[in-house]
Amino acid sequence: MTTMQATLAMPATTELLPLIPELALVAAAFALLMLDLFLKDSQRVLTHVLSVLALLLVAGLIACGVGVGDDTSVLNNMFVRDTMADVLKVGTCLISALALLFVWPYLRDRGLYKGEVSVLVLFAVLGMMLLISAGSLIMVYLGLELLALSSYALVAVDRDSKLASEAAMKYFVLGALASGLLLYGMSLVYGATGSLDLATIREAAPGVAQPMLLLTGVVFMIAGIAFKFGAAPFHMWLPDVYHGAPTPITLFIGSAPKLAAFAMVVRLLGFGASPLAAQWQPMLAVLAALSLVLGNVIALMQTNLKRMLAYSTISHVGFLFLGLAGGSAEGYAASMFYALSYALMATAAFGVIVLLSRRGFEADNIEDFKGLNARDPWSAGMVLCVMASLAGIPPFLGFWAKLAVLRAAINGGMLWLAIVGVVFAVIGAFYYLRVIKVMYFDEPVGEPVLPRDDRLLRLVFGVNALGLLVLGMFWNPLMAWCQAAFVS
Repeated sequence: MTTMQATLAMPATTELLPLIPELALVAAAFALLMLDLFLKDSQRVLTHVLSVLALLLVAGLIACGVGVGDDTSVLNNMFVRDTMADVLKVGTCLISALALLFVWPYLRDRGLYKGEVSVLVLFAVLGMMLLISAGSLIMVYLGLELLALSSYALVAVDRDSKLASEAAMKYFVLGALASGLLLYGMSLVYGATGSLDLATIREAAPGVAQPMLLLTGVVFMIAGIAFKFGAAPFHMWLPDVYHGAPTPITLFIGSAPKLAAFAMVVRLLGFGASPLAAQWQPMLAVLAALSLVLGNVIALMQTNLKRMLAYSTISHVGFLFLGLAGGSAEGYAASMFYALSYALMATAAFGVIVLLSRRGFEADNIEDFKGLNARDPWSAGMVLCVMASLAGIPPFLGFWAKLAVLRAAINGGMLWLAIVGVVFAVIGAFYYLRVIKVMYFDEPVGEPVLPRDDRLLRLVFGVNALGLLVLGMFWNPLMAWCQAAFVS
C-alpha cells in the first residue's frame, strides 16, 4: 500500500519546474480552445496570431533555461530535460510557428480555417515535446500518440476533398499499424527486462535471461520507428498522405515531427538499447540504403511536385539514418544537425507551393513552374535557393548536412553506406535541378502562374529560403549546439 501511495502521490513542485514550457503550451492550447468558441469567422485570425505567439513564448522559455535545475530527470525518470531536448524543442516550436504562418493564408482563402487547426498544431507540438523528453516507454508512447492523433485530424481538415479524406484514412490505418508494432516491441522489451524505464532497460539489457526476447522487441520497435519516419520499405503511407493533405498541413507534418522522430530513435536505441548496438546498427544501415535507393529512384519519375518531395523525404530519411547507424556521439550530432536542416528545407519546399497556389488552383505540378523567372525573378531566385539546398549544393545548408552524416558514417565504419549515400545524392540532385531548369529555361504552358499578392507570406517564404543560404555560410554555431547535446 505504501508503494502504491507513493506512486499515486502528487509530484512535488520542484519536479514540475522542468515541465514549465510544456505546461505553458498546454495552458495556451486549452485557453485558445475556449476563446475560439466566442469568435466569429472574421475574427479567427486572433486564434492564429495567439497560437504563433504561444509557440514563440514557449521557445523563449526553453532558450532562456526557465525551469532548468539540478535534476535533469523528474517524475520517476519519465521526463528528461537535457541539452538535446532543449535544442530540439526550440527547433520544433520555431519551425511549427513558421508552418502556422503558411497555414493561415492558404486555409483562409479556401474557407477551411477553423480555430481547432491552430489548437491541433499546439497539441501536436506538445506531443513532440513529450516525445523528445521521454525517459520511459510510457512517455514515448504518450507523446507519439498525441502527435499522431493530432496529425490525423489535421490531414482531414478539408472534409469535402476526397483526396484529403482518403489520405487521412490511409494515414490513420497505417499509423495505427505502426503504433501497434512499436507497442508490441515495447511489451517484449518490458517482458525481457521487467522495466519501462529506459535507464533501467539499459542497465538490465546485458544480463537478461531471454536475450532473444529483448532483441525481438528491439526489431519490432525499429519497424515502428521506420513507419513513423517513412523509411523504406515502410514508406507506403507517405506519398499519398503528402499528396492528399492540404499543402500547409503537409508542410507541418513533413518538417517538425522529424525532430521528434529523431529524438525517439536516440532515446529508444541510442540510450535504452545501447548495449544491443551491434545488432541494431546494421538494421538501420539497411533501412538507410533502401531509403536512399527507393526514394531517389522513384522521385525521378514524378511530375507532381508534392509527390516528388514526398519520395525525396524518404531519401532524406536515409541520409539521417547514415549518422544514426554509426552509433557514436559524432553520428548522433550529425543526424541531429541533418534533422534540423531538413526541417527548415522541407518548410521552404512546401512553402513554394503555398506561395504559388490560389483558390481553385494548386501549383503542385512541376510544369506549373515553367517560365517563373520571366514572370517573377524574386520568387524564382528563392525557389532556386530551396532546391539547391535540398540537392546538397554548396554553400547552402543542405550541403553541410549531407557532408556531416557522410563523414559520421565513414568514421563509424560504414564506408559502403557512405558510398551509397554519395552515389544517390548525385542521382537525387537531378530532380531538384529539373525544377530549376523549368523555371529558367522553359516557356510557360497555359495561363501564367503568378505568386499570390501577400506581402507577409512572401516575406516569410523569403526569410525561410534565404535562411538556408545564410545558415549554410554560418553553420558552425548550429553544429556546435548539436555536438554539445552529446558531450559525455
